[in-house]
Order: sequence, then C-alpha cells, then structure tokens
Amino acid sequence: MSIASLPRLLSIVMLGVLAAGCHREKPVLHVYNWADYIKPELVQRFEQAHGCRVVVDTFDSNEAMYAKLKAGAAGYDLIYPSAYMMDIMQQQGMLQPLDHQRLPNLANLDPEWHAFIKDTAYTHSVPYMISYTGLGWRKSKLPDFTPSWRVFERADLKNRMTMLNDMRETIGAGLKTLGYSMNTTDDAQLAAARDLVIKWKHNLAKFENEQYKSGIASGEFTVVQGYSGDVMQVIGENADVAFAVPVEGASVACDVMAIPKDAKQVALAHAFINFLHDPKVAAENMEFTCYLCPNRAAYPLLPQEMRDNPNIFLTPAVKAKSETIWDLGPSQAKYIKVWDAIKAAE
Repeated sequence: MSIASLPRLLSIVMLGVLAAGCHREKPVLHVYNWADYIKPELVQRFEQAHGCRVVVDTFDSNEAMYAKLKAGAAGYDLIYPSAYMMDIMQQQGMLQPLDHQRLPNLANLDPEWHAFIKDTAYTHSVPYMISYTGLGWRKSKLPDFTPSWRVFERADLKNRMTMLNDMRETIGAGLKTLGYSMNTTDDAQLAAARDLVIKWKHNLAKFENEQYKSGIASGEFTVVQGYSGDVMQVIGENADVAFAVPVEGASVACDVMAIPKDAKQVALAHAFINFLHDPKVAAENMEFTCYLCPNRAAYPLLPQEMRDNPNIFLTPAVKAKSETIWDLGPSQAKYIKVWDAIKAAE
C-alpha cells in the first residue's frame, strides 16, 4: 500500500465508525400520561442516567386513554390511569404484572392511601399521585364564597363557569350534591343527578378538561370544576385564584403507573417507576405538580407550606366526606346513558 492511499483508507474507516454509531440508537421509553403531570427536568435527568429518550404523549380523560388502547394503539411502555380504570384494564388482560425485584423504592410508599386503591399489593400498578376534584374560583369576583357544587346553579355566573368533560366526575358532583354516593347504581338517584347536571349545564361555558386552567388564570372563567394540582399550579402564579373541596364532598383519585401488556421497553419502564419513587425525586415532582405523591419518605423533604396545605394533604374531615370512583362493571352502562342525555340536552 502506498503512502498516498492512507488518507483514503482512514476516511473509509472513519465513515464506517460513524455509520456504526448512527445505528446504535438510544432506546426510547414511550409514556402515556396526563398533561403537566411530571417535572420536565426529571425526565431529562432520567434520560441522561439511563442513556435513553423518553417520549410523552398525553390524554385528558381515563375513557379517552382506554378507548385508544382498546382500539389497538400499541407502542406505549408506561401508562398513568386512575385506579378504577387500571382495575378495568387489568381484568381485561391489558396490563402485565410488575417485577418487584426491579422496584426497591416500593418500600417508600405510604399505606395510608390504600383505601383509595384495590391493587394494594402493587401486582399490576404503583400509585403515582393522589388528586382531588374540587372548585377553583376568582376571589375578587366571589369574596365570600363557600365552595359548594350548588354554585353552578347561579345564573349571574352564566358562561363564566366550566365543568369537567368527564362522565364519572361530573355526574359524581351531582350525586354528592344530592347526598348520594358517586358509585351509586340506583336508577332514581342517577336520574335525579342527570336532571341536576342538565340544570347546571345551562349556566356553563362548556364541559372541558384542559382550558379551564388558563381560563381561571386569565379571568375568563370565574368558577371551574378542576383537579387540585392543576388549580394549585395556577394559584402559584395568580394569588386571586383559590381552590377547595366542596362542602358536599368530592372524589379522591389515585393515579397509578402501569405497564401495558405489549410494552417493549419493560426494563426501562420499571426503572422509570422506581426513579419517580426515589424520595428526593418524588418531593421535587410534588413541588412541581402540586399533587400528593404517596411516598412517605418524601414528605419530610417538602417545604413546610406544602405539608400544611389542606389541598395537598387532606384533613380527616374532608377525607371522610369524599369518595373514590370505582369500576361498576355492567352498571357503568347506566352512567354512559346518563352522560349521553346530559350531553344531548339543550
């Protein structure tokens, strides 16, 4: 080989090295989660630690997430359903069991919240965050407001109020107002809740799950039904907004992490679950989301104002009058019928 041919040979070798490097793509963890439900910097930290990419898609209701997966959408490695929806998916064989050997941080979980889940052994799911549904309002518009679901009857607030586009949450608000369980299957009680929510509908701007946050922040809306952490995030930027669980009670939901049956990055999904239950990570995530992660090792790491906040750590009195939404099996069809009637009402 001549000296003159060496540069060409080196170029070929370098191109081969670069080509090989291009083929060694980073593994990708596909996550399906609620919007604004994890601190972005934590995702970046996980990516760096595990040499991977995390792609997050979002959904705005359990039913939308379930319908998409049930229709055949594949490719997700980790999903974040509420506990009642996880039960449905697990019964239908849509989830795979968890490997506890890969999840040492399960030891940090707070058993006090077991009342709000059925999978207390964490066989198919791990609790992520506890959320409460309640009312957000503008204090300057309603200075002496006592939080009650009955606010939606106020014609003076017509088109300045929103309720969630969520069948169980919104019908549930009507049921709680009437003194009934959010999980009732009694036809007369459901009919009464249907009529009440239709009455409320006449004063609403709309049913929706995302825009209420910007709407209450800007003052477009005066009262919204919303999730505790969402409204608490707004309060952090706007002191005129308040949040509380209504006097009649509301729903307490535990959103969980679960791995779909057809997940490809199973090891990475376990690693992400375990990462999010590291006490320091969990505390940092709580400060960002304003939801309660049931990780007792993380509680002492929170600022005192968060530990004293009754909209994050519910008081016993509020907890006693609130409920968890459960899967009702075949009786779920009754709620679908009521919801269809509400949506169709003029």
